[in-house]
Amino acid sequence: MNDPWKNARRPSSRPPRATPLPPREGGTPPPPGRGNDELRLYGWNAVQALFERRPQALRKLYLAEALIPRLQPLLKWCVANRVGYRVVEEGDLNKLAATTHHEGVVADVLRAPMLSLAEWMADLPSDKPVLALWLDGVGNPHNFGAILRSAAHFGVAGLLLPPDSTLALSGAAARVAEGGAEAVPLVRLPALPQAMDELRAGGFGLAATLVEGGDNLFKATLPERLVYVMGAEGEGMDRALAQTCDLQVSIPGSGAVESLNVASATAVLLSHWYAQR
Repeated sequence: MNDPWKNARRPSSRPPRATPLPPREGGTPPPPGRGNDELRLYGWNAVQALFERRPQALRKLYLAEALIPRLQPLLKWCVANRVGYRVVEEGDLNKLAATTHHEGVVADVLRAPMLSLAEWMADLPSDKPVLALWLDGVGNPHNFGAILRSAAHFGVAGLLLPPDSTLALSGAAARVAEGGAEAVPLVRLPALPQAMDELRAGGFGLAATLVEGGDNLFKATLPERLVYVMGAEGEGMDRALAQTCDLQVSIPGSGAVESLNVASATAVLLSHWYAQR
C-alpha cells in the first residue's frame, strides 16, 4: 500500500479536489494526543504562528479546500521540505481536532522544549524590564490559552510552572491563545525555596495575587523585574506561598461580583505593570 504522506501535493492557486483522509483501523481518526513530544494544533492563528516562528516543528498538515489560496506560503514550504499535507473534508477536520473550532486547518507539530529556570534566566536582557507569570495551580485549558494570549500581548518573558505541575499546552489552549503560545516560553521551576532564591538573585520581586487582603494593585509601585504568582481557579492562591512573596496585591472592584476569574485577573495585572513601564 502506498504511503499517503510520501509525496505531498504541490500547491496551486487553483484548489484541487478535496481528498478524504486515508481510512484507519476501526474507522476512527488519529487521536489528538501524538505522544509527549507532539501536539495537534488547530485554528488559523495558532498554526500560522507556528509556521512563522518554528516551521521545522511541523510534521503533518490537514486543511480545507477553501484555505489553499490563503495558505500558499505554508504549502510551498511543505513541498520544499517534504512535509506531507492533505486537503480534507470538514467532517474529517472536526474529527482530527475533536472540535468544530478548527477554522479549516489542523497540524501535527513538535512541542517547543520546556526551559529550565537557569536556561530561561540566562537569555533574559539585563538592561530592560522583565515580567513573568508563576502559575500555581492553573489547569483549565481555556484559561491557560487566555493567559497566554494576554501574556504575549503585554510582552511577558515566560510562564513559570512548579516542578509538580501537570499543566501543558493543548490544542484547545493554543487556539484560544491565538498565536500567543509561540511567543511565550514555558519554564519548569525547581523546588520552591530554590526557585525563589534564584529569581531574587536575578533581581526579581515576587508579587502574590490575592482575591482579597492584598495591597491595592493600582496604588502599588511594581519592580522593573517582576514575577506575578497566580493562584488556581476556584481555590485561589495558597496562603503559605503568598506569605513568602515580597508583595501581596489585590485588584479592587465594585463588589458586584466576588472576583475575576484567573484569566481576566491576569490581563488586569499585566496591563498595570505594562502601564508603569
